[in-house]
Amino acid sequence: MRKERLSETVVTYIALILVSFIFFFPVLWLVLASFSASGSIYDYEGFFPKSYSLGTYIKLFSDTQMYDYPSWLRNTLFVAVFSCALSTVLVILTAYTMSRFRFRMRKPIMKTTLVLSMFPSFMGMTAVYLIMINFNLINNLWSLVLVYSAGAPMGYLVQKGYFDTISNSIYEAARIDGASNPTIFWKVTMPLSKPILVYTALTSFAWPWSDFILPNMLLKNRDLWTVAVGLTHLGETEFSRFAAGAIFIAVPIVILYFSLSRFLISGVSDGAVKQ
Repeated sequence: MRKERLSETVVTYIALILVSFIFFFPVLWLVLASFSASGSIYDYEGFFPKSYSLGTYIKLFSDTQMYDYPSWLRNTLFVAVFSCALSTVLVILTAYTMSRFRFRMRKPIMKTTLVLSMFPSFMGMTAVYLIMINFNLINNLWSLVLVYSAGAPMGYLVQKGYFDTISNSIYEAARIDGASNPTIFWKVTMPLSKPILVYTALTSFAWPWSDFILPNMLLKNRDLWTVAVGLTHLGETEFSRFAAGAIFIAVPIVILYFSLSRFLISGVSDGAVKQ
């Protein structure tokens, strides 16, 4: 039995190492490519650059005449922060309403949103584009904020599952003490919901931070591009700048995920099963 367990453990670790290498190698290659001295993807020895330099990162923030990466980064941060704030509020309010209140159209609304969430979001891009044209919101960063925030409440089911796990006896005790519904929400529910709040805020931030399709459709002015749109317009001889920009935009979200991972795990696991 010990030999069988040892062999299973060895095989498991070997498989995990291989899978980790498969996922890690493209990241390593992109990091090394960002330090390429030549900048061109055609000047490589096999997979890796011939020479390395920090000049790419310096050029990324200093050479802004054609490719204004700092401006793209500010635009991305603006859209992500405001979308995160509005989306988090809307999702939490929607989930709390569906979890704690009973009204006539509650179940039909839940079923409808569940069915609609099965369709990919890009199916409505043409309609979104026409709406933005009619409201004169093309080439406007607020149009992205509005679209991201408006679609966010459709994904309230995880948050609703978390609110369902909070015992009704807590709410009943608060009502006996004379607390109103807003007081119960702010003074009782919110302090108990830190994991799901962090999870909602982080996922609401990550989507607009890295999205490409919607900004590419609504932002035609080069000065208003987000990082995802701007990087795709770099020339073939600017691949190292592309890699450096991709690495730089990925670092903040990776740090956030690692630092808040305990809240993410708790939020998702508690919201997945109704107790």
